[in-house]
Amino acid sequence: MQKKDLSQFENKIDVNFKNKELLARAFTHRSYLNEHPEIDIKHNERLEFLGDAVLELAVTDFLFSTYPERPEGELTAIRAALVNTLSISAAAKKLEADKFLRLSKGEAKDTGRGRRFILANTYEAIIGAIYLDQGYGTSATFISNTLLNNVDDIVEHESWRDAKSVFQEQAQKHVSITPTYEILYEKGPDHDKEFTVGVFLDTEQIASGAGKSKQEAESVAAEAALKVKGWE
Repeated sequence: MQKKDLSQFENKIDVNFKNKELLARAFTHRSYLNEHPEIDIKHNERLEFLGDAVLELAVTDFLFSTYPERPEGELTAIRAALVNTLSISAAAKKLEADKFLRLSKGEAKDTGRGRRFILANTYEAIIGAIYLDQGYGTSATFISNTLLNNVDDIVEHESWRDAKSVFQEQAQKHVSITPTYEILYEKGPDHDKEFTVGVFLDTEQIASGAGKSKQEAESVAAEAALKVKGWE
């Protein structure tokens, strides 16, 4: 990645990094360093860990201030809708973050679900890099500008509603069965697991979903099941 590439991204997000290496690290996937051990730079997993915490705080702070009349349960569900893998990977894609990624040749070929997870992780790593370089205020502004601009639409259309709850309501209404969830498989190291979960009505698997946690994978599976059954 050339320095001019980093400058292009800095211009896009309107953040001028004091420490350019932090931003370069945010785009560096572990797989790239496995192929290029001669490069003296760290991968982005620690930045992702930090950025995940900053993201949750910033979104919580925003929702708490913006919707003073909404109860804690609704705010939790709205936050979950905003910070899930699909949402933050879409934010990263909109920023064209995939153009700046440092990936192994194998990872670079995957443009499907695997790339979505990498983009989500990169978005969190960028937040972590901004936090270290510029502080919480700039990090929160970045999150507001790139992720929270669609929150009114999410709240208005109640797309924050927990897909698991909706699917359970519809399943009980249409077939009098309570859905069950089962982990189909998991991959990745302990600090960066990816879970794939199946959702079942009795013994029939209706759909599956993947996520960075079991809860997120179950939610994605429930959303897919609602579409399969036409119960949206």
